[in-house]
Order: sequence, then structure tokens, then C-alpha cells
Amino acid sequence: MCGILAVLGCSDDSRAKRARHGDCFLAHQRLAIVDPASGDQPLYNEDETIVVTVNGEIYNHEELRKRLPGHRFRTGSDCEVIAHLYEEYGEGFMDMLDGIFSFVLLDTRDDSFIAARDAIGVTPLYIGWGLEGSVWISSEMKGLNDDCKRFEVFPPGHMYTSKGGSHERWYKPPWYVEAIPSAPYDPLVLREAFEKAVIKRLMTDVPFGVLLSGGLDSSLVAAVICRHMAGTRAAEQWGTQLHSFCVGLEGSPDLKAAKDVADHLGTVHHEFHFTVQDGIDAIEDVIYHTETYDVTTIRASTPMFLMSRKIKAMGVKMVISGEGSDELFGGYLYFHKAPNKEEFHRETCRKIKALHQYDCLRANKATSAWGVEARVPFLDKGFIDVAMGIDPEWKMHILYRQKEQFSDGVGYSWIDGLKAHAAEHAVEWDARWSKNVDPSGRAAVGVHASAYDPTAPSLPDAKHRMTEVKASGLTVST
Repeated sequence: MCGILAVLGCSDDSRAKRARHGDCFLAHQRLAIVDPASGDQPLYNEDETIVVTVNGEIYNHEELRKRLPGHRFRTGSDCEVIAHLYEEYGEGFMDMLDGIFSFVLLDTRDDSFIAARDAIGVTPLYIGWGLEGSVWISSEMKGLNDDCKRFEVFPPGHMYTSKGGSHERWYKPPWYVEAIPSAPYDPLVLREAFEKAVIKRLMTDVPFGVLLSGGLDSSLVAAVICRHMAGTRAAEQWGTQLHSFCVGLEGSPDLKAAKDVADHLGTVHHEFHFTVQDGIDAIEDVIYHTETYDVTTIRASTPMFLMSRKIKAMGVKMVISGEGSDELFGGYLYFHKAPNKEEFHRETCRKIKALHQYDCLRANKATSAWGVEARVPFLDKGFIDVAMGIDPEWKMHILYRQKEQFSDGVGYSWIDGLKAHAAEHAVEWDARWSKNVDPSGRAAVGVHASAYDPTAPSLPDAKHRMTEVKASGLTVST
């Protein structure tokens, strides 16, 4: 027998749905976004020989169902298609999936199993091994800690098979080997890819909204939703007026910028305030849920954690957010110092590969702690292919508002109040960075207009934001 125990969705298995075959156990705690009425997991094929438990969303499930005419589906769940794809294609179906997912699939016909994680690692997944040779897979490390001799992060874009006993990469995009692309920038192609990425994420049967910081990334997301929501299933159920959410300390940059964008787009805007003490009081819970001690991740997760609690209290279960754009387009302030386009591109590749440890982890876990799902259109597979195929020379333009990292934008005194220090592992394109004791964007001496160093030269105006070429082709007008 394969000896697997999988717990997906959360580690609180007291409320989880379960399936057992021999010494194989699958359990799932569901946050129902699509087909809440009938989509409980685990899910099965027709004769229940294939069992799957999934954390995620398959955005092209309706298209995939059409490619499986001989199969009978039990539910309207977008994830049920995985069981039928495996029955039809075996392990070769992974790249057909368009979405975010972590899943474990059990084939009772030969007592084998496969586990897989989405391309970038938007959804969390961990794998561990017991002393007696059992394999444990969970959405949270705390589900493995007591029973495994060792455990580790399940790598994004990989599949693990019981037959092979090892990880195999299924996601193999051209950018992964860090070859320098040469495609010219086409704003219409980029815009179309981004709009498709946003629109497909409107697949929901529950109330939703958008996280709006007032920065370029989230403003573009909100603008596309406002432009295209009419006529969608989401609009039919919840209306055409978008709800937007922002969090910050009193007087923070994000609150003002978000209000300006919300007024321009006509969203129903909700502004949440917190204090430094509120954040400090929440840090222990934030660390428990995010399962990391990374300084910047915790600092950014804390306001998101506080906001998610209030969002859920309003009855909203899904939000669309702007994570990933800075990695794709070199939006972080230190990219300002990139010596050439080759180094610029290689660093964007490295940043994308590490997203599952930082921004994706924060966006998923800080929201799911309160039963809210975050969706990230900038990390859509199709959009990444387009964005990472552009000659990086185009991305080295300087446009619009200066970049604010989320933990800075919610209010500068949040970081100042924490007095956090951490070892920094930075790309040393500027010798002065080696003296930095803080990984905040405001520590980019000589680049950020409100940098910590009072002697550092300020940028002359707000147009010097190190963002990206995305602004040229994607506007926020309605």
C-alpha cells in the first residue's frame, strides 16, 4: 500500500471531509467558492476508483469538461475535472490545468498516488516522511510537524509520484532557464493577456472584491474588473458595482491613493485603519498562520491579516489582488540599479521562482486564516509567458509613482514602530546596500524619496517610480 496521508485546505481535520482506502487517507477542509452546495471533497471519477482532494481553482474547467465527452460529472466543482483528466490521460494532464492548485490524487486500482502544485506556488503545499516510510502531504506545516521525521516545502510546478518516489518538474516555461528574451514590447498583446487573466478570475459563486492599495498593480486589476464585470456570472449574482478594500495607518500613502482610484473607478470603497499596537498584538497569530519568520513577509502579512478579518466579517469570501507584478516587471526599487538588461532579466526570473516563499505565501495564508481566498491575475500562466517574453530593455523604463512596498505603503511608522532587524541577502549592485540593516523598500538609499538615510538625495518628483512597461499598455481609465 502507498501509505499516504493528505490534509489539504487546513490542518484542522476535526471538520474535514475524509476518504480512506487501505492505509491511504485523504482529508479536506473546504473554502467553497465555486459550487458551494455540491462540491464537497474528496472528489471522484464515475466508479470512485480515482479519488482527489484539491486546494485551489481550475479556471478552465468548463473547457476541459467539453474535452471529456464520455465522462459523467457528479458536481459543479471546478476541481472535479482533475479526477477525470487523470483517468483519461494519466499523469500527462498537468499542463492542461489553468489555475492555482495543490492536490493529491489516489488511484485505487493500483494503490498509487500523485501530488502536484501549481506553476508558481500560489497555493501552499508541504511534504513529509514518517519513520515507517509513510508519505504525508499537507497545505500547512503544522499538519506534518508531529508525525514526520522530516518535511519540506513541496516545490512549485512539480509533481510527486509514489511510483517514482521523487519530484518531477511539469512546468517548463522558456524563462525558467533565464535565457534573455528578445520579443518586442506590444502593448496590445500585453493588455489582452492581462485582461484575460483578470476576467477568468471572476469565476465565483460567492461575494468578492478587490484589494486596492492605490498603486499601479492593484489599480489596473480594479480597472479591468470594473470594465468587464457586466455580463459575467458574478455580476448576475452580486451586481455590477465592485467593492474595493484598503488598509493602513491613519494618513498612510496607500489610504489616500486608494481613495483617489476608488473615486475615479466608482467602486464601493472600504477603508480599514489599524494602529502600530494592533499590528504588534497580531504578530504572534500572523506567524502561526503564515508559518514563516521572514521579516518582510511578516511585516506585510500583518496588515493584510487584519484587513482579511474585517473583509470576512462583511460576508466577502474572495478577493482579487495585485501580487506578482513587481517580480515580472522589475518594479522593486533596487532594480533601478540593474547594470544591464541581462542582469535585470535574470533577477526577475529569480524573484518569480522565489514567490512561493514570500508574496504568494503572504497573500494566501494571511487571507485564508480568516476564510478568504486571494486570486492573483499577474501570476496567470498565460500572462507570465507574455510578460517574460518581452525584451527586458523595455522594462527598464521609469514611469509614474514611486514604488511602495506593501509594508511601507500602509504607513511608514508601521516598520519604524516594529524596529525589526534581519539579515539581508540582497543583490549588491550598489556597495552602499551592504550597510543596510533593513530589507524595506525605503532602505534603498538614493532611490526611495523617503529613504531612512536623511542624507540620501531625494528624487525630484513622484514620476520616478521604478515600475514597468506594463503602464504603457494598461491604463486605469474606465
